[in-house]
Amino acid sequence: MNKTEFLAAIAEKLGALSKSDMENSLAYYSEMVEDYIENGKTEEEAVAAIGTPEEIAAQILMEQPLPKIVKAKVKKSRKMQAWEVVLIVLGAPIWASLLLAAAITIFSLYIVIWALAVVLYAVDISFAAVALAGIWVCVLSAAMGNAAQAIFFAGIFFFFIGAATLMFFGSNVAAKGMAKLSVLIIRGIKHIFTGKAEAK
Repeated sequence: MNKTEFLAAIAEKLGALSKSDMENSLAYYSEMVEDYIENGKTEEEAVAAIGTPEEIAAQILMEQPLPKIVKAKVKKSRKMQAWEVVLIVLGAPIWASLLLAAAITIFSLYIVIWALAVVLYAVDISFAAVALAGIWVCVLSAAMGNAAQAIFFAGIFFFFIGAATLMFFGSNVAAKGMAKLSVLIIRGIKHIFTGKAEAK
């Protein structure tokens, strides 16, 4: 595959992008091919070294902000017929309510999942606070000569400082998992708008 065919194949799969964004992406990969050629590769070798048009198009689309993809996709939609507009307007009370309910439900679930991560950190801070209180009372008890009470609160300190440490690592794992899930959700939404373009 030569450079022209390579860029044409990428452009064919970037239907969800605006013209300017597509041109910028194609210019970037055109320059990359030229750099490889300057370093001694043939045009075909340069194209092969960069990757397949499918991989590159998918990467370009995933790097684009979601609002930009949605806007470009909506602009490229065909002009609606009069009867389609009438049906949309008449059905608005039903479909708008269902769409709003679905969006609120998804957003609420998203907030609840992140709230669980926040709760884990709050519990971790509580454990650390109890550990600090335990060591403080332990020192006071030892200063007052109450050895049994000092040992008891020393045990409280070690138990809760251990629990706080474990909870901290667990909370970090949960937060990272939520961040990855967020990325997957955004990619899934992007795929709804770009899937047809990638499948060409």
